[in-house]
Amino acid sequence: MSTPLFSRAQQAQGFFLIAGPCVIESEAHAQRMAEAISRIARQMGIPYVFKASYDKANRTSHSSFRGPGMEEGLRILQRVKETHGVPILTDIHETHHAATVAEVADVLQIPALLCRQTDLLLAAAATKRTVNVKKGQFLAPWDMRHVVEKLRAANASDIWLTERGASFGYNNLVVDMRSFPIMREFGCPVIFDVTHSLQRPGGRGTASDGDAIFIPPLARAGVACGVDGLFMEVHDDPARALSDGPNALPLDQLAGLLRQLVAIDRVCRQT
Repeated sequence: MSTPLFSRAQQAQGFFLIAGPCVIESEAHAQRMAEAISRIARQMGIPYVFKASYDKANRTSHSSFRGPGMEEGLRILQRVKETHGVPILTDIHETHHAATVAEVADVLQIPALLCRQTDLLLAAAATKRTVNVKKGQFLAPWDMRHVVEKLRAANASDIWLTERGASFGYNNLVVDMRSFPIMREFGCPVIFDVTHSLQRPGGRGTASDGDAIFIPPLARAGVACGVDGLFMEVHDDPARALSDGPNALPLDQLAGLLRQLVAIDRVCRQT
């Protein structure tokens, strides 16, 4: 059985944060982002997981930057982990990646478009690491019960479910706030991926667009709904980000937003 990354006592005290750049752009950039975000999280007493992908296998265009690849990406993530003492979350896309990635990552993430891939779920569960599954844009929240059942059948006990919006016409997503209490009924921590929920898939033709201006109100709404964790792609220069810049939170806005969210969370947990 997998060991929970965060205890129930920790989860009861407040939300945890998963944040970082969409993709590993360089070792220096990953280290810089991890240092800045972890410092802010520590100051506010928020448990923190560093997130970055070594390969963005689902980019809109074949010419888009995908990342440094698994070998180099895992080397960089290991260095981030050692330097800053933070847990690591990264995506896997192939069953044969799971065991190797689990040697570095504390959380294996199943991308939304692959959330029903049984063999990938079972491979992730076999590593005994925490498994975070993003709800597909094509799924209703109650359909995630089947994902949980697959993982539990493979003896995974630390399962996280992440909302990242549902398809709403072409190149647009919408978040149904009912999904948070619905998925919590499955007995798993529920996370709100605020920034990807504001993505406009393929909205720029050869790349995705996004509405980062709406990150604060959606984050506030999610925390008010009682989510266990927040997932945010954070970048020090979103305009120059190599992936998902239009829906990334600027680093200089993170501390102010988190202060608001912590205040909302405290009020909601008292009621």
